[in-house]
Amino acid sequence: MNGGVNGVALGVFIFFFLAVTVMGFLAARWRKAENEHSLDEWGLGGRSFGTWITWFLLGGDLYTAYTFVAVPAAIYAAGAAGFFAVPYTILVYPLIFTFLPRLWSVSHKHGYVTTSDFVRGRFGSKGLSLAVAVTGLLATMPYIALQLVGIQAVLDVMGVGGGENTNWFIKDLPLLIAFGVLAAYTYSSGLRAPALIAFVKDTLIYIVIAVAIIYIPIKLGGFDEIFTAASEKYTKAGAGGLIPPEAGQWTYATLALGSALALFMYPHSITATLSSRSREVIRRNTTILPLYSLMLGLLALLGFMAIAAGVSVTNPQLAIPQLFEDMFPSWFAGVAFAAIGIGALVPAAIMSIAAANLFTRNIYKDFIKPDATPAQETKVSKLVSLLVKVGALVFVLTMDKTVAINFQLLGGIWILQTFPALVGGLFTRWFHRWALLAGWAVGMVYGTVAAYGVASPTQKHFGGSAKEIPGIGEIGYIGLTAFVLNVVVTVVLTFVLKAAKAPEGVDETRPEDYTADAGDPGVQVELPPATAGSSH
Repeated sequence: MNGGVNGVALGVFIFFFLAVTVMGFLAARWRKAENEHSLDEWGLGGRSFGTWITWFLLGGDLYTAYTFVAVPAAIYAAGAAGFFAVPYTILVYPLIFTFLPRLWSVSHKHGYVTTSDFVRGRFGSKGLSLAVAVTGLLATMPYIALQLVGIQAVLDVMGVGGGENTNWFIKDLPLLIAFGVLAAYTYSSGLRAPALIAFVKDTLIYIVIAVAIIYIPIKLGGFDEIFTAASEKYTKAGAGGLIPPEAGQWTYATLALGSALALFMYPHSITATLSSRSREVIRRNTTILPLYSLMLGLLALLGFMAIAAGVSVTNPQLAIPQLFEDMFPSWFAGVAFAAIGIGALVPAAIMSIAAANLFTRNIYKDFIKPDATPAQETKVSKLVSLLVKVGALVFVLTMDKTVAINFQLLGGIWILQTFPALVGGLFTRWFHRWALLAGWAVGMVYGTVAAYGVASPTQKHFGGSAKEIPGIGEIGYIGLTAFVLNVVVTVVLTFVLKAAKAPEGVDETRPEDYTADAGDPGVQVELPPATAGSSH
């Protein structure tokens, strides 16, 4: 890596950054509703987004700077095992096709803003709702931190922020500025800001990947050269060549399946989903979102290209930004860096909004101020969205980058434990609320303790997310093992509690609520179609 500042790339990066900043603030006026002082407006964009906006928003939400940087980085460092992200994004869409439309319907019918709102309404349990909310908050914080790590990786490669000996404030000043801008427009515009910026982010990413997948192989002598160079490196390192070694195949499969089950448990995935204006929008999106999986497969190949290009970095997270710096003309490297930087801003904004909604609805309103007005809820959410981002920033500035990544892996283990309550609750009322809470607790404790015991070259604890599966003897994804334990405990205890006639809790939903659509009695269409601005 060269030590100087790449002025042209930096100039292009700043241009795009300023453009999306202006868009972020203007978004407050985009499709503005009469009553903007409610969580439906600030936190869910008026629940009014059509097919295209929802597609860009979900894509911008799920395919983050972390994806852009970390998936090829995993392949650069560990070989084909890093490709697990591709099958899991393929598995996830048929899965969500079955349950997201049901969640949309019941949430619209009852005005639910978060998954915890639904869990409380379905099972009549504030305790279970609180468990889901706290899990969501814990899992989201390191995820936001990782977006800031993505921005920092780009700034490092561009030579901005000085070297290791630079005063910490000057070194981190560019990240602090990016953070301040993100915080300001999220506060003022809510979910409309990332929805508008997602158009720019996704367009840039598609352009960069299309160019990279054609231009870089031509410069490196074709894909044959690229795969040969990658295979030689993995064979020397004992990583098993281009195919995961036999010992790693259980890990690969369980990680892909567990990650697919967990992806739409994250609060930010649900926030983007609930912002759409009809069941049909959700169903359409589950059929066209796999286009992003194609993009992800191409993106993963950049890890092989970085090896063939001779990129040498101590932190694998810098491999792809450095590849762009080495291979592209300076002006296009700036476009690529802008794609990654903006690719961090969109999900970070949605994640902070989702976390704030969870706190406001399921901690503040349920336990602190039950009579909070919609305007008070919105005010608290705005403040919490700032605090969440400050927490993520402190995390990034004070801890090693690999710690952020490993805590995000831990977040995945945690968030998967909310699956039985959320998805189970969407299809059946059979599970007992106390059994779900006990299953959640067992999954959380096992997952955390097992992850604590995993060491890596850089840290003694929380060094990864794979460990031996009890009773099978194969190494597998801790989150999926914890999930299986969670389900077993939930099912067994449900039988016991039903036999003991333990109180069930009141279910405020009805079977027809799960198939209700916009325009049905009691299901509000937030904005009239004439102002909704996108094809229905």
